[in-house]
Amino acid sequence: MAASLQPDDLPEPAKANPSDLRSILVTSVLNLEPLDKDLFRGSHHWVPLTQRLFGGQIVGQALVAAASSVSEDVNVHSLHCYFVRAGDPKIPVLYQVERTRDGRSFSVRSVKAIQHGVPILTCQASFHQFQESPIQHQFSIPTVPPPEELLTREELIQKYLRDPSLVEKHRMGLNKLLAQEVPIEIKPINPPDMFHRIPQEPRQMFWVRAQGVIALLPYLQYRMQFMASLDHSMWFHSPFRADEWMLYECESHWAGKFRGAGNKIFVHNSITESNLALLNSRWDYVEQCCPTSAVPRPGISLTYMVEGR
Repeated sequence: MAASLQPDDLPEPAKANPSDLRSILVTSVLNLEPLDKDLFRGSHHWVPLTQRLFGGQIVGQALVAAASSVSEDVNVHSLHCYFVRAGDPKIPVLYQVERTRDGRSFSVRSVKAIQHGVPILTCQASFHQFQESPIQHQFSIPTVPPPEELLTREELIQKYLRDPSLVEKHRMGLNKLLAQEVPIEIKPINPPDMFHRIPQEPRQMFWVRAQGVIALLPYLQYRMQFMASLDHSMWFHSPFRADEWMLYECESHWAGKFRGAGNKIFVHNSITESNLALLNSRWDYVEQCCPTSAVPRPGISLTYMVEGR
């Protein structure tokens, strides 16, 4: 359910105070209408080029529904989701919460996102009270340039526009991107050659932070038209602020045919604060869908997938 966004597929900038991050999250991206006890409705959908619901928003709303049924002294620490059907952007999504377990220090919730009377997503979320651990360790953060030494999104686009071999349709798309107000600042560690289609390594890293409003960041990807998320597993290791620099690592450990049904890709993602604290880990299982005329190339693209906190 994670779509590759094209230059002509850009959402309008949010009409709100850019500094009011919480307001945008509550009133738009993650807004739910309570219908009954443990029953909610989501109606504010963002619809990508594929004309299906964007999976990241559905996961985020499911987590909001689950969190609304637990006490305030617990926080989410893991989330496991399965996308079982494509979402219909023409109708609202119902979120049905089941209170699976409430213990002394943790709670478990099961959530179904429902359309047309059947689930489009199922997920389980576990919440627990903060407790100091006697054992603490983590991998070292990779040695990468700090964000202050890397090009901004605007500088990268200007660099691509100076390429004399850039075809007109790509130039038009980049100019359209440049005119947009982008709410998430992203600085690739090793920016790709977007239009010459040079194969990339199956590991990419970015510095990311919210500029004030969390929304969808369109990032170019002309080779792959659609990637469908089949499931996500996420672990939340530490609380964090989305408006501070975080190192986002994306690495594909395996890609290939599975059970004869299209290319499958396993991707590991992690988010680390600039002060070296590991914040979030995620495993994704996605299906790659290419145009019939396209020949897949090795490596992964800069398709930007929205993280749900």
